[in-house]
Amino acid sequence: MAAERLLPSTEAEDLVKLAREIARDELAPIASEYEEKHRFPREQFRLLGRSGLLGLPYPEEWGGGALPYEVYLQVLEEIATAWMSVGVGLSVHVMSCFALATEGTDDQRARWLPDMLGGELLGAYALSEPQAGSDAAALTCRAVLTGDKYVVNGVKAWITHGGEADFYTTMVRTSPDGGRGVSCLLVDASTPGLSAGAPERKMGLTGSTTTQMIFDDAPVAADRLLGAEGDGLRIALSSLNSGRLGIAACAVGLAQAALDEAVVYARGRAQFGRPIIEFQGLEFLLADMAAAVESARATYLEAARRRDRGLPFTRQASIAKLVATDAVQVLGGAGYTRDFPVERYLREAKVPQIFEGTNQIQRMVIARELRKA
Repeated sequence: MAAERLLPSTEAEDLVKLAREIARDELAPIASEYEEKHRFPREQFRLLGRSGLLGLPYPEEWGGGALPYEVYLQVLEEIATAWMSVGVGLSVHVMSCFALATEGTDDQRARWLPDMLGGELLGAYALSEPQAGSDAAALTCRAVLTGDKYVVNGVKAWITHGGEADFYTTMVRTSPDGGRGVSCLLVDASTPGLSAGAPERKMGLTGSTTTQMIFDDAPVAADRLLGAEGDGLRIALSSLNSGRLGIAACAVGLAQAALDEAVVYARGRAQFGRPIIEFQGLEFLLADMAAAVESARATYLEAARRRDRGLPFTRQASIAKLVATDAVQVLGGAGYTRDFPVERYLREAKVPQIFEGTNQIQRMVIARELRKA
């Protein structure tokens, strides 16, 4: 049940329609099978790249779509409604391109960005570490400049697309000066000394590989430094601000999928001689779910519009990410079995509350922004 869209142009309308068609025809039919088999959807990302959907918010000069975030997020919601793993992967890829697109030199962008935005290269974002999650300034993965190369040692954790990505936008420590000693490297997946750990055994998003990435004297050319040394934490936080909007759109897509499934089930399931959707208790629950989905969508769109206008959007991005869903109660026992996709949606609904900053971190960000007012 596609939500009504208010888009700024016919081109944008056509793009969202294209995303909806790809989601319906190419993603939704295979999502459950891939998730059950823990199969990574690499060809589906290539399809999105060939369709022009992997670089929507970036300049046309480098192969992007030069479209507002408001449009990109609605495309992302359509993808996530059909398949959360691919929606999250699209969001992570776009965030992984952010440092190069905004901080890279023209030479760096011309060298790498077209293939990244065209789908030939799939990205990952490497910030977290086993002992440095929410406290990004505490990271210890070390890069020492030796001649014309950085030699990198350390471990990155919870890396979406770990072992599958072609490049890793990686935050490393180049000096002991706390947050001011963090820098950003664009690391090629084929770098000697870089390896992926065993995939994490997750409760959801099982089609999306998550691993540690291990750097063991890994040489990274100095020309892969994005921005200046010491800019890494600023770059990381800016990336996360935009990434939170992506995860918010994915969470809304997942909630919309759960609501749609719940409505279909409630219409078709009869008790006491009538569809259960006619019982007031379920009517109220479905109405509350619909209100929550619409409110969350309006929130992420307002944050995107602020970003597009060049206004501060940190607080709005954090608010948009605070999304929760609940469809399993409507389906009763059936919602707890794998005969219905809502069982998968329920498992997937937890992770948006964790990555790109936990719900607790979002509340801290919101409170800090309010103190500035």
